[in-house]
Amino acid sequence: MAPVGSKRGILERLDAGEVVIGDGGFVFALEKRGYVKAGPWTPEAAAEHPEAVRQLHREFLRAGSNVMQTFTFYASDDKLENRGNKLTFTGQQINEAACDLAREVANEGDALVAGGVSQTPSYLSCKSEDEVKKIFKKQLDVFIKKNVDFLIAEYFEHVEEAEWAVQALKATGKPVAATLCIGPEGDMHGVTPGECAVRLVKAGADIVGVNCHFDPMTCVKTVSMMKAGVEKAGLKAHYITQPLAYHTPDCSCQGFIDLPEFPFALEPRILTRWEMQQYAREAYKAGIHYIGGCCGFEPYHIRAVAEELATERGIVPEASEKHGMWGSGLEMHTKPWVRARARRDYWEKLKPASGRPLCPSMSTPDGWGVTKGHAELMQQKEATTAEQLRPLFQKADAKH
Repeated sequence: MAPVGSKRGILERLDAGEVVIGDGGFVFALEKRGYVKAGPWTPEAAAEHPEAVRQLHREFLRAGSNVMQTFTFYASDDKLENRGNKLTFTGQQINEAACDLAREVANEGDALVAGGVSQTPSYLSCKSEDEVKKIFKKQLDVFIKKNVDFLIAEYFEHVEEAEWAVQALKATGKPVAATLCIGPEGDMHGVTPGECAVRLVKAGADIVGVNCHFDPMTCVKTVSMMKAGVEKAGLKAHYITQPLAYHTPDCSCQGFIDLPEFPFALEPRILTRWEMQQYAREAYKAGIHYIGGCCGFEPYHIRAVAEELATERGIVPEASEKHGMWGSGLEMHTKPWVRARARRDYWEKLKPASGRPLCPSMSTPDGWGVTKGHAELMQQKEATTAEQLRPLFQKADAKH
């Protein structure tokens, strides 16, 4: 166990050319385990069920994660109180509990703690820059009190709000990473990935990239566009990608939340561990050295990333003790045809079947085109009423 303060920081590691492996998607993982409610997607489990959050942190640490990200996604007060969400814990209690859990597990290995803030309902409801920054600062006060190692502004659909977040985070003096949930088309107002990255770096971000909304290869492509924009502007940054664990070739600008399957029927799109190894290799080749995951990522996916880059990192994750590289553990299987699969070329060439003969290979995204400034996206503390839902149902039925 390394004492707090003795570990090299995030920028020291990246400046040295090291690969930093992030963790996975806590919100989706804990929803499947029964600790997060789909819809609000808020992280009160950090205070309600700390044992569940602690265990997931430990599984990602064993899988090779170098960063324990605080489970503070959507933990701003305006999101915790949005649309009738009723909680028994305050935002401060949730954020403090999340920091303590991340630090506890990070100290069990060579991992850092990152405190994260996310986009806010206040921004979508057209609140002012000062009002939005006050929300970020309330979370930041906890992160400073708990002395996290660095900060992440993650899951922003609009680069403007991300800039405000970066400016607020940078005022703490800690290293700042910023990730937008965008694809090659850019943010929700059409700002290109390259321009988004330049604006984030100028706002003070040390590490820039994307998270969520799109599959790994799409995210690698998007971050490559961001990198090209930063370099063309004569600026410098490190790069991060934390994509979905779902294939999204049919997604448009809004990403996977536009898919009809979101969020309860996405399982057929899950990437295999072998596809995750390909993702890790392509990200590394693109010059991205902070490589992690978001929604859909489980510890075995992160282990695949760590195994693919084991030579570059000089270490194999602890969880690999129970996993033969490229299926080598199958050499011990009782069935001969399964033993015949204990080789890399078998798994690299496999085209997995879905087992769903009547299902399409791709979907048609909803494509409502609603974003900041639209009346339908204005948020409220009160619960959504039947009268508010009725026109939404009618609009959805008309599109399908």
